[in-house]
Amino acid sequence: MMIKIAKPSDLHDFDVTPESVYLSRRRFMGGVAGLGAGLALSGNVRANADYSDVPEGSPPGWLKEKISATQWKAVTPGDPEKDTLTPFDDASGYNNFYEFGSGKTDPARRAGSLKTEPWSVVVDGEVNKGGRFSLEDIAKPSQFEERIYRLRCVEAWSMVIPWLGIPLAEVIKRAEPTSKANYVRFETLVDPEQMPGQRSSFSLIDWPYVEGLRMDEAMHPLTLLAMGMYGRELPNQNGAPLRLVVPWKYGFKSIKSIVRISLVEEQPVNSWQLIAPDEYGFYANVNPEVDHPRWSQATERRLPNSLFRTNTMDTLMFNGYADDVAELYAGLDLRKHY
Repeated sequence: MMIKIAKPSDLHDFDVTPESVYLSRRRFMGGVAGLGAGLALSGNVRANADYSDVPEGSPPGWLKEKISATQWKAVTPGDPEKDTLTPFDDASGYNNFYEFGSGKTDPARRAGSLKTEPWSVVVDGEVNKGGRFSLEDIAKPSQFEERIYRLRCVEAWSMVIPWLGIPLAEVIKRAEPTSKANYVRFETLVDPEQMPGQRSSFSLIDWPYVEGLRMDEAMHPLTLLAMGMYGRELPNQNGAPLRLVVPWKYGFKSIKSIVRISLVEEQPVNSWQLIAPDEYGFYANVNPEVDHPRWSQATERRLPNSLFRTNTMDTLMFNGYADDVAELYAGLDLRKHY
């Protein structure tokens, strides 16, 4: 008898569609070359999901239709007992979103002021088909997908969240990048009237909040533009109506409330890198071997936890997605390029 030892990035059968209808891991992770075929899946496999305890929202009709037509889910790697879904109340009530304040509960308390409809996104830079697009136009050509991903904060806490959205690669391909498009730069909305954190005199951020990815990172099949979570539209405090999700990087890379996507030739400087370059680099890959200057990154607190329930676990390289993304950084000194 051959005994197979599961790798950290293998898929597991908790809360997932039967084996007969989901693609093999090799097909799903086939890389950019197989992006279209590698992520195709027939049939509706969301029947397993139960989000009955998640509050109903009032999304625009087009978004409601896209959510209801979501066809499949990918499951986070790791231990099926530890990597259970974070309760919605915790995932939506404990956030970093400095546009609404520096406290973890500030976004949930204050983000109701954000108006997410209508919403448009500028796609510009080194592209042949740029412009200003409504969120509906960005979403319309793509099939919504549900991905259950780990979220690892640089502050050493983590969650497991089911996101709804579309691959960033599809949006980039439709824009027809030029040969000079080496990086993707993102900007968050600037509106101090709606976002009280932006008018705080204590803020260290020079708004807008800016993030960036290398082109191969942006085109990777795991990189998602999320418009929903837990089978519903994205709550304001979680980055509505459009946020980036890059599961192998620290959470601050997953920029929220995006209004501009620019394809650029030079590496952009992200907001935290500008504030504290010795603490926050451009790459921000989850790496238990490279500590933050003020704390260890070797372990993490999986939320929810409390004084009576400290859910601490070892942090995995690339947040457990090493088998899928490590080749992107072959030959790169990850201590220098943190």
